[in-house]
Amino acid sequence: MQLAYGTVQRVRTLDYAIETLGRRPVRKLDPPVRTALRLGAYQLGYLGSVPAHAAANESVELVRAARLERAVAFTNAVMRRLGDGIATLLSGLPESTPQEAALAHSYPDWVAETWWREWGADTTLALMRAQNEPPERVLREPAGGLTGSWPQSRGSQLAGEAVGAQRGERVLDLCAAPGGKATQLAAAGADVVAVEKHSGRARELVENAASLGAKLTVVNADALELSPELTGFDRVLVDAPCSGLGVLNSRPDLRWRSRSLPKLQLDLLNVAAERARPGGSITYSVCTINKAENEDVVDALGLPADDLGAEYPDFRHPRRPDFLLTLPHVHRTSGFFVARLRRP
Repeated sequence: MQLAYGTVQRVRTLDYAIETLGRRPVRKLDPPVRTALRLGAYQLGYLGSVPAHAAANESVELVRAARLERAVAFTNAVMRRLGDGIATLLSGLPESTPQEAALAHSYPDWVAETWWREWGADTTLALMRAQNEPPERVLREPAGGLTGSWPQSRGSQLAGEAVGAQRGERVLDLCAAPGGKATQLAAAGADVVAVEKHSGRARELVENAASLGAKLTVVNADALELSPELTGFDRVLVDAPCSGLGVLNSRPDLRWRSRSLPKLQLDLLNVAAERARPGGSITYSVCTINKAENEDVVDALGLPADDLGAEYPDFRHPRRPDFLLTLPHVHRTSGFFVARLRRP
């Protein structure tokens, strides 16, 4: 799995190495040859335990298996060049600008530019390195009457805990699948209504809750078009769709298709504010590290915020102490932004 995940994560840097040392544009290669060279280059560049001849043989055999005998000699030649030069090439890549860092650590330019602008060079490089490492493996242990464990990062668990759900409260989870936080809220003794837009994911949510012994009500509906009777909740959780810049190490392809979603996030928060009772709370969480999807969205809503930083000082947001932010290079978990707001 590491070979597949790592190759997808590092594909930008791998392609640069293949083009530089192989002296042919990657886009012009047959897809099986391109894949074989990327896998081989990853083994040579990032898996030090794989001998160069073994990596070359594997790449050649992949090309043969694709019935591209005409490309075998080319593949073998490029793999030899990679074996001789990839270590020096990778170690010499500069990282003094966002664009250089994006190439060296295999990220889209826009991600590097966003972090560089918001966090500075040192933090950006630390974030990039941390999110090219394997993700943490954590199981949330059974609690509150639940009967099974659930794979959930500590950052994600913090977001669920920060909702502050109490026994007997009515809690609405607007973006609930696959159910990690919804079952966490149920374990706290809350009466949970879990909303999921997509029917397949809603069925998965039902199955996951049943497997954990969690009692909750699943509503298969668009959170932006809810039935009017779903209102007056003590607490609402908006674990919104986002660019996912805090979970890039666990979703290796996400960096290449990620995009920011501030309009959707604000729309969901407005729904949450309508569905909470007066004095009720709205918790906003996203697994991204991006001001436009973090504090800017909360500020646009304009509701007063609880001081979560006082409740969880180890995860206090560096710029906005009322909010929480887990950072992969600091907390060694997924990156989550969390704010808890109050409806007047």
